[in-house]
Amino acid sequence: MAESPIIPSDAALLLENATLVDFALLTSAMHMAWLRHIGGRLKSDYRYSIGLVYNTFPLPPKEADLSKLEPLAQTVLDARAAHPGSTLADLYDPDTMPPNLRKAHRALDGAVDRLYRRSGFASERERVERLLMLYEGLRMPLRVEITGKKKGRRVRFSG
Repeated sequence: MAESPIIPSDAALLLENATLVDFALLTSAMHMAWLRHIGGRLKSDYRYSIGLVYNTFPLPPKEADLSKLEPLAQTVLDARAAHPGSTLADLYDPDTMPPNLRKAHRALDGAVDRLYRRSGFASERERVERLLMLYEGLRMPLRVEITGKKKGRRVRFSG
């Protein structure tokens, strides 16, 4: 007997051509802290918004080596696959989360944290403070300073 089709709600979001790095960042404690602080709620459920959460999430610095996240993200996916009868709700229940999945996420979280700060973070508050500082830097308007007299004016940009 064929399975009945699954029709997602209008709250479902799709990231086309997502990479393991995308998965790593979006499932990290860093991104989840951002969601909890910036995202909305409907009852007790978080509401993920492209405009408020995804588009505003400060990515690690450009010089960060994101490729080291790929094997860690794959380890999380492999840990999930090791429990084929479990739903995501089952897997991520804090009381019954499989130890291999918890370990995989801890390793991934540590690696993502170190992309933002070498020493990592001791708490969610520290993560959010760092992200808000980075976000503030991203949204600062470019300052323009015009120097000199009319003839031969120079424009200097800083940000």
